[in-house]
Amino acid sequence: MDYSRYQAIAFRRDQHVLHVTLNRPESLNAIDDDLDTELSWLFEDIAADPDTRVAILTGAGRAFSAGGNIANMLKVIENPLLFIDGMARGKKILYSLLDCPKPVIAKVNGPAVGLGATIALFCDIIYAASDAQISDPHVKVGFSAGDGGAVIWPALIGHARAKEYLLTGKSLTGEEAARIGLINHAVPAAELDQAVDEFAQRLAAGAARAIQWTKLSVNIGLKQLAQSVLDASFAYEALSNQTADHREAVLAFRDKRKPRFTGE
Repeated sequence: MDYSRYQAIAFRRDQHVLHVTLNRPESLNAIDDDLDTELSWLFEDIAADPDTRVAILTGAGRAFSAGGNIANMLKVIENPLLFIDGMARGKKILYSLLDCPKPVIAKVNGPAVGLGATIALFCDIIYAASDAQISDPHVKVGFSAGDGGAVIWPALIGHARAKEYLLTGKSLTGEEAARIGLINHAVPAAELDQAVDEFAQRLAAGAARAIQWTKLSVNIGLKQLAQSVLDASFAYEALSNQTADHREAVLAFRDKRKPRFTGE
């Protein structure tokens, strides 16, 4: 498989395990237009890759992904039609991840925020450093949690717990996330690579077709859930893009001050 068209994502192969790294460390792997576009290709390419049985997804540097890009948010406020294009890519990322038969392991090496957290949590197995911060702070920037958080957080930890985190944007550590079932495992940062590599090689040595078809079978229910929630949650997020509170939150973040929400 030729991954040479990718510029924002790096690849390394270890036998049948493909290491996939979001490679924008200078921005904490915040998802800009280039990374968003490449993520919309990624899981279809992995699915078609005959040499890959397992993929490990992580971030370069000290973050998994800081989520949305504030500069992009300003552009989208001024041109709401850009949000429509982003919705289509966002849906493709999530559905192609669910439809990819190869197991995808998230290696959360540092902060996983917003869409970054959503992508990590949609993976099949999630390992995190014990002190990694995981959060979906859409509401803190005046956004509805529309890019998949409203699907995956309740599916993993139940509606009441999910609403506590989604309505406040509160973060939790990898250790806390493992304790409540949001992720599979939290390990000390120094042990994360080894733990993930060992698990990935175990899957890669297994009966590939059986593992793939089991993943796809389990994901049928999750896809049905996504189909029932995702369009509406994206639509609400598109509406929230036009609110005064969202504009205020983005400007406040840019100006390094506390936002003053009015409810508008």
